[in-house]
Formats: sequence, C-alpha cells, structure tokens
Amino acid sequence: MPKMKTHSGAKKRFRVTKNGKIKRSAAFRRHHAWAKASASQKLQLRKNRYVSDADHAQVIRMLPYA
Repeated sequence: MPKMKTHSGAKKRFRVTKNGKIKRSAAFRRHHAWAKASASQKLQLRKNRYVSDADHAQVIRMLPYA
C-alpha cells in the first residue's frame, strides 16, 4: 500500500493531544475584526479549543498519521 497523504491545511491547523483530542485555535482573530474587539474578547480568543465530536472523525481522516 502506498503512503497516505496528510492534508496540508489540516496539519497547519490541528494538533493531536496525548489523549486523542484534537486542539485547534480560535476563529475570528485576523484582520479588521481583531482591531475592533474588546480586550476581554481578545483575551478569550487566545485560548486553544478542541474540535467538536461532530467534526472529530473528519479531521482524523485528514491526519492519517496523527
């Protein structure tokens, strides 16, 4: 069997934790919306989040060796 290719966009956006959860960064952090956000909003957006259960299988498919 040939090697499977990892999705290039997915490998830049997701990391798999030791327990098998998939970490992702928050959305809405780029461009002009970032300048208009309040300090508390910006603070919240810095945190990492986990991919939802509904999307977990799809992301794992894009990262075959994770």
